[in-house]
Amino acid sequence: GLILGCVTERVDPADALVVNAKHQDRQLETLPEGTTIGTSSLRRLAQLRHHFPHLRFKDVRGNVNTRLAKLDTGEYDAIILAVAGLMRLGMGDRIHQSIPPEISLHAVGQGALGIECRAEDGEVLELLKVLEHAATRDRCLAERAFLRELEGGCQVPIGVNTKVEEQTLTLTGMVASLDGKKLIKDTIFGNSSEAAELGRELAVRLRNAGAGEILAEILAEIERS
Repeated sequence: GLILGCVTERVDPADALVVNAKHQDRQLETLPEGTTIGTSSLRRLAQLRHHFPHLRFKDVRGNVNTRLAKLDTGEYDAIILAVAGLMRLGMGDRIHQSIPPEISLHAVGQGALGIECRAEDGEVLELLKVLEHAATRDRCLAERAFLRELEGGCQVPIGVNTKVEEQTLTLTGMVASLDGKKLIKDTIFGNSSEAAELGRELAVRLRNAGAGEILAEILAEIERS
């Protein structure tokens, strides 16, 4: 009996590069070969491996403070976190580079906050209307439909990027193999009122272009492990 009552205005959904002090003069594109990058996200890992195979990637765990401490003590040369998370924690000064979508598409819903409530609670639903941000809602509807159609989750490298200009919604979606060697990406445009339909249509396009095989291989690997 619960529903997504509203979606509030989105904070920047991009991924952020945070570096150890010794790399303050570098960008992601200029980090030297063998640089150790920390990330626990398969989505980020697959895309970065695709674009920067010369870098070294290492799993990183813990809350944001723990991860930053591991970075600052030299266990990692750089780590990847969410811009929105750092901004909301008052740590925006640690963002060294906002990674462009051409390199890393963000996670579904990243940077957006949804408020859940009871489906039959008309009073609460009415109160929530003031917090609803239409463009963010439509973007997230498209992203969530895309993910649902692909039957993906946190263990699958699936990324998105959306924008709404006037009534036109643009959705870019990506599926990658864990090693980053295969990456399938496409973009769809349409009326924002058809956000969910656009998400499902893009998912079908990617599956037909080979994403289905990539997802099957990943799921089989997960089951074996």
